[in-house]
Amino acid sequence: MAMRCFLVLFLASTIIDVVSAAAQAMFQLPAAPYASLASNTLKGTLTTSLPSVPTTLTSEEAEQLALRNNPRVSISHLLALAQHQVLRESRAGELPQANGSLTVVAAKDGSRIASGALNDSRLFQHAGGGVEVDQLLTDFGRTSSLVAAARLEERSQQAGALATRQDVTLVTDQAFYDALEAQALLEVAQQTVNTRQATSGQVGQLTKNNLRSTLDLTFANVDVSQAQLQQLDAVSNASAAMAALDEVLGLDHEINYRLLDDGQALTAPPPDAQMLIQTALAQRPDLLAADLHRQSQQVFSKAQSDQNRPTISALGTVGGDPVRPGQYFTSSWDGAVGANINIPIFNGFLFSAQAQEAQLRANAASEQTRELRNNIVRNVQTAWLQANNAYQRISVTEQFVQQTNQSLALAKTRYQLGLASIVELSQAQLQQTQAAISHTNAQYQYRLALSTLNYQTGVQP
Repeated sequence: MAMRCFLVLFLASTIIDVVSAAAQAMFQLPAAPYASLASNTLKGTLTTSLPSVPTTLTSEEAEQLALRNNPRVSISHLLALAQHQVLRESRAGELPQANGSLTVVAAKDGSRIASGALNDSRLFQHAGGGVEVDQLLTDFGRTSSLVAAARLEERSQQAGALATRQDVTLVTDQAFYDALEAQALLEVAQQTVNTRQATSGQVGQLTKNNLRSTLDLTFANVDVSQAQLQQLDAVSNASAAMAALDEVLGLDHEINYRLLDDGQALTAPPPDAQMLIQTALAQRPDLLAADLHRQSQQVFSKAQSDQNRPTISALGTVGGDPVRPGQYFTSSWDGAVGANINIPIFNGFLFSAQAQEAQLRANAASEQTRELRNNIVRNVQTAWLQANNAYQRISVTEQFVQQTNQSLALAKTRYQLGLASIVELSQAQLQQTQAAISHTNAQYQYRLALSTLNYQTGVQP
């Protein structure tokens, strides 16, 4: 009996607890959404936008991937191969031209053609075959000029392919250091959030103990919100920079690499810009490509002006006629050799117009080469100045970081002693964040400036 009463009481107590919990869940007011929503949004953004991937990537590995996968590299290589076939096409004019033919004619023997072109008007029923050979003896240098122009254009295309490789290398370095800088700034933003959250917690404890006012806590929470907004921006910038790097690497899908700095000590840029300018003018592949194109256009202009010269060719033919009228064909085979001289007289000024066009294009190519030389001199000088400026910014921002660290330490001490307000502490934290960002930017901007300077001077990747 006692056991039965105990079971009844236990079941009744359980039912009451379940009903009470359901009622509390039904009528409980929701928590303030702002803090939890912001925290969940920030965490969700970090985990979805920048997932942790074990794949690492250095700047050298990025350059190798880009040179292997970027479409611009393969396009320039294919165009260089195509230009080699143009050289073969031009060289074909110097080689013999042989053609075979089989002819069957059904006609009334002895009949004649009364209209049409100027040719033999007699018709005969016959069947035969043969081979014709045509060999250019001389056109007084025109074909040789065409071959030389095609060879120069091939070399120009090859130099252009090398210039494309260097250009892709520079773009890869830019994307790599932009992404590396974005990741470093994201770490700075995360550290800033952690620091300001810790400060907010300390101020909250002081407020509970009536040692600080609610206004101080409000300012501290505002600083936390600002840091979280900066962190969201840093996440977005890091994702965009990584997407740009993936595109340069020739990838058709997104891969979030963990970028690694090479760790090499930063050295000062070369002291003399004039030596760099001379080096660039001597080994820039795009300047070499432009100069070869200029030479090709000049040689082609000469070839076009040589079209007015005579052309001398040797001709030969041999064949057999198994089906033929005996009264007209005295032998079952035929053969002949001869020479032909073709002298241009008048074709509506076509040759002179083509020669003038080629000469104008050659002059334009010369001006384009001169313009490129001037641009190279300016770009090398500008890149050298930017590299020096970026190198000097490293030491300045390093001092800035040290000074802001000291300022923040003093501001914290003064605030804890009650000698300073939360505004002074917030200002010190903001300056420290700005200093850290400036120093990070200066380091990677200098590496990028060195890469740009190497590109402008024509250093091989």
